[in-house]
Amino acid sequence: MFSRISTATFYAFSAFAILAAATPGGQPTTTTPPITTTVTVTAPATTTTETAGQCTTGELQCCTSTETAGSGTGADLLGLLGIVVEDVDLLLGITCSPITVIGIGNSGCAANAVCCEDNAWGGLVSIGCVPVSL
Repeated sequence: MFSRISTATFYAFSAFAILAAATPGGQPTTTTPPITTTVTVTAPATTTTETAGQCTTGELQCCTSTETAGSGTGADLLGLLGIVVEDVDLLLGITCSPITVIGIGNSGCAANAVCCEDNAWGGLVSIGCVPVSL
């Protein structure tokens, strides 16, 4: 009777050992490096407010908020998108949509109107912005 229990136990432990050795686990051996995009934007010499007709840095945008690239929110957002900027004082527009020139008189922008140099991030963030008075 004892030999049957010990034999069954031996086979059970052997099966578990083989199963554990055959089961893959841990980290994969090949990984792809994260994609980082470096964006070079020339910041305006001053952060004065422009009028909508003087928007020379880029497209006129209506953004929910603005942050500097070095602020906590700005740095986190740029980091999540893999964007590296050279100037931490660069103004970012957060959650932006374009404002048409025709609609300047009644733009409907109750938030932050800005002109931004780089709007290539799907409206989530615009880089190199200057505040605009409508």
